[in-house]
Formats: sequence, C-alpha cells, structure tokens
Amino acid sequence: MAWLALPRALRTVRPSTLTAATGRLPAAESGLPPAPVRTLQLCSALCAGHNKWSKVKHIKGPKDEARGRIFMKLGLMIRIAVKEGGSNPELNLNLAHVVEQCRIKNMPKASIDAAIKSAEKAKPASQHMFEARGPGGCLLLIEVLTDNNSRTHQELKRLLIKNGGMLSDGARHNFNRRGVVVVPGHNVTTERALELAIEAGAEDVQETEDEEEKPLLKFICDMTELRKVRTSLEELGIQVTSAWLEFVPRTHSSVDQNQLDAASALIEALNDRPDVVRVWDNIQADS
Repeated sequence: MAWLALPRALRTVRPSTLTAATGRLPAAESGLPPAPVRTLQLCSALCAGHNKWSKVKHIKGPKDEARGRIFMKLGLMIRIAVKEGGSNPELNLNLAHVVEQCRIKNMPKASIDAAIKSAEKAKPASQHMFEARGPGGCLLLIEVLTDNNSRTHQELKRLLIKNGGMLSDGARHNFNRRGVVVVPGHNVTTERALELAIEAGAEDVQETEDEEEKPLLKFICDMTELRKVRTSLEELGIQVTSAWLEFVPRTHSSVDQNQLDAASALIEALNDRPDVVRVWDNIQADS
C-alpha cells in the first residue's frame, strides 16, 4: 500500500548475485553457446533514510488512526474495485486483493460483505488521481473517490497550500503502477530471494521489514503478471502475505528532518479526508 513500510535497510537484491544464486557459469567459461536469459530488472538500492520515513508512515497510520477510519478507507477501496470489475471476488482480481487486505486488518466478514453490497448500490462517484508536490519537493499521488470533483479539487488545493504543498501536474510520470507480492523474509538469503524472483517471473525483489521489524520480501512485477507471480510463489511453497497493485516511485526525493515532519503532517491531513483513498509518495529521508 501507499501508507506502509519499514525501518531497516530497504535494498534491492543485486544482479551481481545472479551467478552465485544460480550456480551457472558464463557461456564463455563453460564453452557452451549462450542460452536465452530472462533479464531481471532491478532498481537501485535505497538508503536507510527512506526506511526511517517508511517506518514513520507504517507506525503512524495504524496506531494513530481509529479502527473505524481504517475500515472506511478499505470500504472506499472495495467500492472502487466493485465499480471497476464487479462484486464477485472470484471474477474480480482487484476486489479479491482488497478483501484479503480487509481480512489482514481484521475487518469482520459481515462488514466486508456489507461493504460489497453497499458498493453495488452506491450512487455514482468518480475516481480521480490528483498530482501534487509537497515539502522539500517530494511528489505525491492522491487517490480519491468523490461525487463532487470540483469541491474535492478545491479542498485538496486548500489543504496542500496550508501544509506547504501545491497541486502539480507531472507527478504521475514519476510513478509506475506495479504488482507487488509480499512474503515473509525470515531465513531467506539474498541468493535464494533472487532465485525465487527468477523462478516466479518477478522483475524485481526488495528486502524490507514490517512494523514489528520482521523481514519481508517484496516481489515487483507487471500488473498483468500479479496473479501468475503469486501463484508461482505459492507453488514454490512460499506463504504470501499480500498481493495487490501499488504505485512504485521511479526516483526518490531526498528531504531533511524538518521537511520530513512537514510532509508527514501534510499526508496525515490528506488521509483525514473521507474522500481520500490512498496517498502515494516518493520520499527518501536524509540519514
């Protein structure tokens, strides 16, 4: 999700480990003709500062927000998923992923079913993605579901200006929408993580932690490959914690502590709005 993350070094598994992980010799050394190889697209490693920001976000969200507010946001996500693909989770993969997150957050089954039925009967509302720039030049994507886009636009503009930000076209180009499959990372070496990524068909794998500092692995893939990568990992005997779509930043904005505090206050204020579904950022805190 947009409002999740981790305190320890978030780092992408390095391509230099490929030979060690697979045990294969380069073609020139083995005397064999080169075989077709699927390239594993890996992003650059992120410094520990980004994890400090992620840790703030991860703790601040669940611990400061009331349980009902978390469920309200999940309800909005259910409404969007139903609007896009129908009310049957077996036929609507996005809805299935949201329902899974509801269960992880301990949302009662009766509440989930009620949210789906309510989404079917809800009055028409439009989904929008507002682009913004926050303190320190960080970029934000603000996902909303509203029945009055003009009013929401004005409210977000006012809120951004009040908290040191502004609406800014072009932020969307700094994010890619990707499939993300999260699995427990305990007792998994870097080499094994890379092997799993190759075997499952993922483009990237990142080591991260949850709010309890337990290791996690995030397998990044194309949106259309999300179900395939998840299924492949499960067939390899890997327990999947979650799987859904996220906006992953292509580059990060480095901010100092004062800017970090201001950005945190801005994002918290945005999340307080009932029509805001999620806020995505590209913040990397200075170490």
